[in-house]
Amino acid sequence: MHNQLSHPSSPALHVAAATGHTVVLVDQTEDILAKSRKGIEESLRKVAKKKFAETPKAGDEFVEKTLNSLSTSTDAASVVHSVDLVVEAIVENLKVKNELFKRLDKFASEHTIFASNTSSLHITDIANATTRQDRFAGLHFFNPVPMMKLVEVIKTPMTSQKTFESLIDFSKALGKHPVSCKDTPGFIVNRLLVPYCMEAIRLHERGDASKEDIDTAMKLGAGYPMGPFELLDYVGLDTVKFIMDGWHEMDAKNPLFQPSPSLNKLVAENKFGRKTGEGYYKYQ
Repeated sequence: MHNQLSHPSSPALHVAAATGHTVVLVDQTEDILAKSRKGIEESLRKVAKKKFAETPKAGDEFVEKTLNSLSTSTDAASVVHSVDLVVEAIVENLKVKNELFKRLDKFASEHTIFASNTSSLHITDIANATTRQDRFAGLHFFNPVPMMKLVEVIKTPMTSQKTFESLIDFSKALGKHPVSCKDTPGFIVNRLLVPYCMEAIRLHERGDASKEDIDTAMKLGAGYPMGPFELLDYVGLDTVKFIMDGWHEMDAKNPLFQPSPSLNKLVAENKFGRKTGEGYYKYQ
């Protein structure tokens, strides 16, 4: 699979371009695309600096070659006919995703595989907007993508074995380590990580331990690189609440999916964590 349409600045984008794939980045405006391209170039230069420390000239060539494999467009429908794979990474809203895929489905080639980078929605619900449920799957990357080796490949009951194998091969071609999971809420990582973080919040809300002690305990006792509250602030409290609200709506009786008063309060106050300067902790 050599041609990849990424819509919009899918985090896997420059990794795909850097591994010899031809990529078209699609977004809503030229302005967003120019910013994305600039961000990709900066990221590539960082990678090149490490990768080609001894041979800076080779590093420059790597950046140049990768950027040449990357074109941009504001009209997904006009470029989708010539691609092998579409990876979508737009807003986490089922209606918006369905509208996009329904439109692309009309213009894409018969063989084109569609994939969503969603982390909280059912892949099946997105695939149902198209006529190619057998050529539809989840491809969930982890931030920061150039560093994180993992890709979750999500197979719905309708995803064909051929599609699944193509996406496993594509992930490996990106230099990633794919794992597979059925279309279950949160897939593997988020399904374990989000309830773990929520349980840490509940432990703190009950007054059983301080945030600082919970974080220290998990770092020193379980060998985790970050404690749950540091992780929550890093991911974004708005993102975590969005995921939990979706799961709670799906399965309100599940004790793992119960909302948290302190999380809701912080989000209502626009304290989302690191990106706003305050969440469970304050940042300078």
